[in-house]
Amino acid sequence: MDYSFIDLLALLGAVCLFLYGMKIMSEGLQKTAGKRLRSILAWMTKNRFLAIVTGVIITALIQSSSASVSMVVSFVNAGLMPLEQSLAVSFGAALGTTFTEWIIAIFGFKVKLSAFLLPLLAFAVPMLFFKRSSYRNLGELLIGFVFLFMGLDAISANVPDLSKSPEVFASLQQYTSMGFLSILFFTLVGWIVTMVIQSSAATFAIVLIMAAKGWISFDIACAMVLGASIGTSITPLLASLGGNAEAKKAALGHALFNLFGAVWVLIIFEPFVSMVTWVVKDLFHLGDPLALYNSVKSGASVEEGALMQEQVAMSIGMTMFHTIFKLCNLLIMIWFTKLYVKLLNIIIRSKKKEDEEFQLKYIQGGLMSASELNITQAEREIVVFAERVERMLGMVKELVHTKTGTPEFNKIFSRIGKYEDISDRMEFEIGSYLNKVLEGKLSSTAKKRVSGLLGIISELESIGDSCNNVAKALVRKEEADAHFNEYNYKNIDEMLKLVSEAMTNMLTVLIDIDNVTPEDLMRNYNKEREINNFRNQCRTENVENVNQHKYPYKAGIFYMDIVCETEKLGDFIVNVIDSVEDIMRSNSSANNGMPIGELNPEKLSMGQ
Repeated sequence: MDYSFIDLLALLGAVCLFLYGMKIMSEGLQKTAGKRLRSILAWMTKNRFLAIVTGVIITALIQSSSASVSMVVSFVNAGLMPLEQSLAVSFGAALGTTFTEWIIAIFGFKVKLSAFLLPLLAFAVPMLFFKRSSYRNLGELLIGFVFLFMGLDAISANVPDLSKSPEVFASLQQYTSMGFLSILFFTLVGWIVTMVIQSSAATFAIVLIMAAKGWISFDIACAMVLGASIGTSITPLLASLGGNAEAKKAALGHALFNLFGAVWVLIIFEPFVSMVTWVVKDLFHLGDPLALYNSVKSGASVEEGALMQEQVAMSIGMTMFHTIFKLCNLLIMIWFTKLYVKLLNIIIRSKKKEDEEFQLKYIQGGLMSASELNITQAEREIVVFAERVERMLGMVKELVHTKTGTPEFNKIFSRIGKYEDISDRMEFEIGSYLNKVLEGKLSSTAKKRVSGLLGIISELESIGDSCNNVAKALVRKEEADAHFNEYNYKNIDEMLKLVSEAMTNMLTVLIDIDNVTPEDLMRNYNKEREINNFRNQCRTENVENVNQHKYPYKAGIFYMDIVCETEKLGDFIVNVIDSVEDIMRSNSSANNGMPIGELNPEKLSMGQ
C-alpha cells in the first residue's frame, strides 16, 4: 500500500473540513434560534424532566454535547441553577448529541449527496448577501451542511485502502479477534480519539467510514462509539477547571454519567448489540448491520445496490446503538440524581462562601458556544455588579453618621475603597467579556444589546467612583475642621434617601431587563427629577444660610460638595436607564413593533 505523508495530511484536512462544516452549521442554527434559546433556558427552573428536554433541544441546536454541558457548567458556576438540575440537563444533552449522528447516518449512504452539494452551495452562498438576517443565517446553515458532507466524502476518499494491503488488514484483524478484549481495546481507542479531537460526532464519522469499508465489524464499531461517549466528557471537565466547586461537580457528574453508562453496557455488551441488530433488521426491516463486514471478510462480490443497502443498515445500526444506549442510560440514571449529588459532594468539597465572595460569578466559566447565552451570562453578572454598588451606597449612608477617626469609621471607609477597586475590576472583566462576545456571530439586535450593556457597566463603575468620592469628602471635611449641623445632615440624608430609591428602581429594571415597561422607566426618570430639584433647593438655601451665618462658609463648601456628588449618583443611575431604554427600542424594532419613544424628560426638554 502506497500511502504518503501528503495522503495523511489530506486525511487530516478532510477531518478538519468535517469539523468546520459542523461548526458553521451550528452557528447558523444558533443565530436562527438564538432568541428561542433564551426562552428555552427558562424551562430549566421548573423540574428535572423539562431540564432533560432542554438539554436535548439545546444540544440538537448547537450540535455539541460538550458545548452544551460546558454551558451548564458555567451556569452552575454562576449559581443560575442547582447541581441536581444541571445533571438532568447534562443527561438530556447526552441524548441530544445523537442528532448529528442521525443526520450523518440517514444522508451519508442512503442519499448520495455528492451530485447535490455544489449546486446547494451555489444556492446558499448568495443568501449571505441578502438584507434580511434570517436568510443570511439560513445560507450559513446550508453552507455548513455542505461542508460537513464534503468532509465526510473526503474522509472516505483519503483513508488508506486496506484491501490493497493484506498484511495491514491482517494486522488489524488480530485486534478484532480477541473476543471481549477487542471490545475493551476499541472502546479505549474511541475514548482516546474523542479526547484528542474533542468531538464525538467526528469520531462517529471516522468509525462510520471504517465500518462502511468493512475494516471493522459492527460490534467493534459500537465499542468505539461507546468509547467516544466517554471521551466527549473531557471538554466540560476542562471548562470547569476555572470554576468553583459546584462547576467541577457538574462537569464530573456528566463524566460519571457517561462512564457508568458505558460500564453497564459493556457488562451486557453482546446481548445489547444483538438487541440493536434485531431492532434494525427485524423490527424496522432496514437490513442486517453485520452483513457488510461478513461480505468483506468472506471476499464475496456484492452488487452496488446491495452494498449500499448493507452500508445503510450498518450506519443506522451504529446510530441506533448509540441512541438506545443513551436513552436507556438516561431512563436509568435520572432516578439516581440525588444519589449522584451526594456522591459528588463527597468527592469534591465546596469552599466556604467567603473564599469566593468577590469573584465574578456568571462569566467565570468563559465564553459559551451560543452567543445569545453569553449575553445572558453578562446580564446576570451586571445585576451582581449593580447589587455591589448598591451596597457601597449603604456604606456611604452609614459613614455619614459615623465619627471620623474612629476604628468603625476607618473600617467602613476601607470597605468602600475596597469595593471601589472591585467595581473597577468588574467593569474591566465584564467589558472584556462583552467585547469578546461582539467578536462572535451576533445579529444586529444582539450587537445593539451588547453596546447597551457596555454603557451600563461604565455607569455602574461611575456610581462606585462617586460613592468613594463622597467618602473622601467626609474625610477632607474632618481634616479641614469643618462641622455640619442638624440641617446639613438632614438634607444629606434626604438626598441619599432619594438616590437609594432610584438605585432600587434601577435594580428592579436590570433584574428583569426583557420585561421592562415604559412605566418602569418613567418611574426612574421621575425620581431623577426629584433628585435634581432637591439639589437645586439645597444649593439656593445654602447661599442664604451661609449669608445668615447659620453655619460657617467652610462647612457650606463641603456640604454642597457632598450634595452635588450625591446628585451625580442620580445622573449615573438615569444613564443606566437610558441604556436600558435603547435596548428596549432595538428589541421593539427587531420585533417589528412600535418604538417606545423618548421617555427621558431631560431628553424631551432638550428636543433630542
